[in-house]
Amino acid sequence: MMSRFVKDTNSCGGEGSAKGSSASEGPSQPSNHLDHEIAHLTKLGSEPHELLTRAAPGRSRLPISTVKMLLARETNHSGRGRFSSADGCHLLSRYLPINGPCRVDRMKSRAYTSQFSADGSLFIAGFQGSHIRIYNVNNGWKVQKDILAKSLRWTITDTSLSPDQRYLVYASMSPMVNIVNVGSAATESVANITEIHDGLDFSVDDNNDEFGIFSVKYSNDGRELVAASSNNSIYVYDLEAKRLSLQIPAHMSDVNTVCFADETGHLLYSGSDDNLCKVWDRRCFITKGQAAGVLMGHLEGITFLDSRGDGRYLISNGKDQTTKLWDIRKMSSKVIYPKIRDADWDYRWMEYPQKARKLRHPRDQSLATYRGHSVLRTLIRCYFSPTYSTGQKYIYTGSSDSSVYIYDLVSGAQVARLDYHDEPVRDCNWHPVYPMIISSSWDGDIVKWEFPGSDKSIKRRKRRRKNYL
Repeated sequence: MMSRFVKDTNSCGGEGSAKGSSASEGPSQPSNHLDHEIAHLTKLGSEPHELLTRAAPGRSRLPISTVKMLLARETNHSGRGRFSSADGCHLLSRYLPINGPCRVDRMKSRAYTSQFSADGSLFIAGFQGSHIRIYNVNNGWKVQKDILAKSLRWTITDTSLSPDQRYLVYASMSPMVNIVNVGSAATESVANITEIHDGLDFSVDDNNDEFGIFSVKYSNDGRELVAASSNNSIYVYDLEAKRLSLQIPAHMSDVNTVCFADETGHLLYSGSDDNLCKVWDRRCFITKGQAAGVLMGHLEGITFLDSRGDGRYLISNGKDQTTKLWDIRKMSSKVIYPKIRDADWDYRWMEYPQKARKLRHPRDQSLATYRGHSVLRTLIRCYFSPTYSTGQKYIYTGSSDSSVYIYDLVSGAQVARLDYHDEPVRDCNWHPVYPMIISSSWDGDIVKWEFPGSDKSIKRRKRRRKNYL
């Protein structure tokens, strides 16, 4: 059993106390132990130099104590006179941001999407009630920009901040993606009233079919956008030419998620309700007109993908209640669709059948599978932990059971569960530098988990009866 602790104090936002908070830490039984190249890469990125383990008498066991590592550094035991990035990750990654939480904001509508800027100075949250808020992390989480969206259908489905942090794009269940100047002086940005929100049309010429966009991402150079849509397609938009440059009829069902594989922008990953992850190489798509490869293993639709950033590894969340780790070198060209469950099941309002949890794909190509969280009611998101502070040794995910789960990438063990909200946590974000996680929930709360934590933590919210409508 995992140890549990509870903190009971006031809100950091100055509100009256809420109803309780808790976080669980400690290893659960590993679901699998990864024996693969990525396990070695993770070890290289998050374990200390061998010479540091010999700096003081006694047995050398991981993790090495902070005192012992500081002693080794001060005596220049490694010969470098400083910590390497892996040494730093070994120290920082043990201090999981599980204390708290502290409320950043409370809105009257569901939080659907959130993200930190690349340097961690800004945090963006998008809500169903047409609102997007940009918070200044380094200035007490004050609202730097309060955006009221336009052309909204149903909800803000995704947002993406440009690499230079000057522009923000937002999408909804519409082929129009809108762009906002984040760097302007105005605090309030009401679409086409106080500021212009330019519309980027993702529909194809003379095609009046309506569709929605589930996912949108900037390229690393800020010149392109890639989007995933409800009409089974992937789109690439050229921001300099101000036109759609590529449409790929990518899947047999809704494409829920898409991302760039690395900083080159040549490779794309996509995930769909047809249960498949696909890899697309733009350099040869024009001549071949098909995916570079397919990754099979999920038994239900894929809700989100996150790339490790190396053009090789990615993780996916699936409606089969799992997160999977993939190596694109294992992809194939043939697809198998096993028919092994009730076709009437719908994740939006039904629990996942217990008997289905024991089923496995006959051609599962994934490297590892992580279980414990819940992927129901909405497109729950998952991520690799930051390179700088953890060496990407963890993966973490929101959950429809109102929690955030953290897993050890290599062992598969659940190392922490952050439990505060009373509605699904659709998105969650680990600060790129600090030991801090933000959870964004359908209950409208944006809350902060940290190490060592604050003495102004809020109590856990009282569970409300779930509304599946």
